[in-house]
Amino acid sequence: MKLNRTTLRTIEILKLVSRKTDGITLDEICEQLSLPKTSGYDIVTTLVQTGMLHVAREQKQRYTIGLTAYRIGINYTNNLDFISVIDPVLKAFSREVGKTVFFGICSDDAVVYICKYEPENPIITTATVGARNPIHCTSLGKAIMAYTKEEDMQEVLKRMTFKKYTERTILTKEDFIKELEHVREKGYALDARELEEHMECVGAPVFGQDGNIMGAISVSSLYKPTEDYDALGRLAHAKGRELSKLLGFLGKY
Repeated sequence: MKLNRTTLRTIEILKLVSRKTDGITLDEICEQLSLPKTSGYDIVTTLVQTGMLHVAREQKQRYTIGLTAYRIGINYTNNLDFISVIDPVLKAFSREVGKTVFFGICSDDAVVYICKYEPENPIITTATVGARNPIHCTSLGKAIMAYTKEEDMQEVLKRMTFKKYTERTILTKEDFIKELEHVREKGYALDARELEEHMECVGAPVFGQDGNIMGAISVSSLYKPTEDYDALGRLAHAKGRELSKLLGFLGKY
């Protein structure tokens, strides 16, 4: 069966760009894939126009994965078998705690919300499935980063921007690393009104069969001074452990 040459080149470009989290120039793409520059330019331009690639127009244009490719990836993730495993557990957990529960993953330097579960009378949250939020001020982001391999974590840290959202937002890499140490000590993460002044969240990691971090769950609610968020964090930790076991994780949690 004859394969289309341009299509194969397009796939190779997308695969290459997806590995370059800091972006890659057209010259680098053509050099690494041994492409004529005219052919590479035509394909890359088309990918940008269709949203499959994003271009940062600096002194030398750098290409990263675009929103269309991201959405395709999200649709794929939503169809993965593990969703059917965690879905009933997190639906029940949401009803149990009476709060909104999320499952999310890290993508580049952001958290992406993959699933959302609400109780019968949900408190309105701004996050929706497919939305992205910063890693440094979300319980999901902290829970995932705390258990990410050191090498991978350092790569993400290089790309992170510690933007201030509230008076409680972590603003430096050093303070963020200290926060991750606290997460590992407790087994859960807190977003103590660091992204939104009126919202407080707890998050806990979820591991896959291979022992690597798959993502995290979070519980979100309007901030109440009387709420015991550490107790809620321990509940999230226990639920994350339950999910990890269901997904085949046999290690220490």
